[in-house]
Amino acid sequence: MPLAESSEVVDVLREVARAGPYFEIVTDPAEEADPTWRPFPERDRDRLIGLTAKYAERLGTPEQRVAASILFQGLASRLWSPVVAAAAHGVVPDLSGLHWRWAPGAPVALWLARPSGWRAADVGEAAGLVHDVVVTAQLEPLRETMITFVGLADGLLWGNAASALAGSLNVGSPTPRRAALVRELLAREPLAGTGAFERDGFVRRSCCLYYRVPPGGEMCGDCALLRRRPSRR
Repeated sequence: MPLAESSEVVDVLREVARAGPYFEIVTDPAEEADPTWRPFPERDRDRLIGLTAKYAERLGTPEQRVAASILFQGLASRLWSPVVAAAAHGVVPDLSGLHWRWAPGAPVALWLARPSGWRAADVGEAAGLVHDVVVTAQLEPLRETMITFVGLADGLLWGNAASALAGSLNVGSPTPRRAALVRELLAREPLAGTGAFERDGFVRRSCCLYYRVPPGGEMCGDCALLRRRPSRR
């Protein structure tokens, strides 16, 4: 697969960031001076334990696994959104130099220290590259670290990742290529079988546990527990 020029990756990421903060990956080299950036995927168990506790406090839940589930889904969403959108433009960024930063009350920020990537000629090629850079290189190591301190089933975690991927289509006007790319990724392991697109949108086969967040009872629009699914937001 042909390599993309660094400037080409920067331009595409700048373009997709216009969709909103969840689609932004900063590429400014001046960010290197900021000591608060952390390498991603995060492999510091204690740091993730602390972050999960902060998420639990923010959600108002005493259940660590509920907070950890929502945290994993949120981080998956931050990865999928810009990478899939960029891939729909024909360029898949290499995330091997990815860093992250989070503070209470602020969205998760991402910074790519060494912008590089590949050009993808078609949807199948793009899906293979996106799967490698997001699932294999980012989400799998994150999962491996998180399950050392919290009990979360793989069906739940990969269902969260699938939900985050499908949900990325709800922002902006998805092009046919972007929609096809999402469907192709959902057909690949470990996302295969975690959910499917139905008449009213994507429906997952597991639950992220959000219904346990106080005061309780609320469910996401794609939740498997809903008997009657509302129209997608």
